[in-house]
This record gives sequence, structure tokens and C-alpha cells, in this order.
Amino acid sequence: MAADNGKIQAVYDLLDRQGISYEAKMHDAVFTVDEVLALPLPDVHLIAKNLFVRDRNKTNYYLLVVRQDQKIDLKRVREYLGSSRLTLASEADLGAILGLAKGSVTPFGVINDAERQVKVYFDASFEHGRIGVHPNENTATVWLACDDLLELIRERGNIVRYVRF
Repeated sequence: MAADNGKIQAVYDLLDRQGISYEAKMHDAVFTVDEVLALPLPDVHLIAKNLFVRDRNKTNYYLLVVRQDQKIDLKRVREYLGSSRLTLASEADLGAILGLAKGSVTPFGVINDAERQVKVYFDASFEHGRIGVHPNENTATVWLACDDLLELIRERGNIVRYVRF
């Protein structure tokens, strides 16, 4: 999939309007954490891994934002959320709800969540620190204060919080 620089610019414009400080770098398309780690990027250790999951009934959608080396126990997450069994959301759901393609999952996707149905959970280790995420395309990475990103999502109307996975 070719990069949509309009999507990237829309994120940068939003950050600028909100007065949020950030650093951004363009790079080759990446689809996995290993591919990201192979890039000559600054602060690569701050780049997050994002999982877009749903419950069995497709009534609840969650975006889990964790450290790239962190393993996620979906059963434990399910118990924490009080949810039925969790599975990765389909590519169709990813596109329809977050306006994203596989390999581009990012908290900035909630910009496209018109119904504010996605609940976003950041690993607590990001609190008061910096985070690196895609700006709605996997051909760029943006670093910013995670607290600023969390507040931006909250202002959009999505449920968002820090948790310990």
C-alpha cells in the first residue's frame, strides 16, 4: 500500500493546532516491530506496539498500546476489562473503525473513530514519558509525550487510560 502523506500531514496539523511538541521521521514502510528495530531511527526503544482487539460479540473494541518487547496475555487483559474472549480485530474492522491498514495500527487512528467506540489502554510504563507511534501510516514515526497523546484522545471522546498489563 502506498503511503498517504495526507493522513500523515493531518496528524501533524492536529498536533500543531493543539500546541503539542513532537519529532517526526519518514522511513520505509514497516509492518512488524522487528522491521522498525532494523531502521536507523532515534529513540527506537520508545516505539510502541499496538494491538487492535475486539470481544467475541464484536461490540467492544480496544486498542492496547504496549512496549515493543512486551508480551500481551489477552486472557489477563480480558479479565481486567471484564470482557468476553478477545481476538485481534479484522482488517475490515481496522479500516472501517480506525481508517487504518494492517501494519499501521496507532493511537492516532482514533481520529477516525466517528462513534468513539474504541477504548484505548496505554501500558503504565509510558506515563510521564515519551512514545513513538505511526501518524496513521507505517511510513513515518512521530515521538511525543505520551501524556499529551492520551489527553488528545480523551478530548476526542474516547475512553483512554494507563493500565499495567
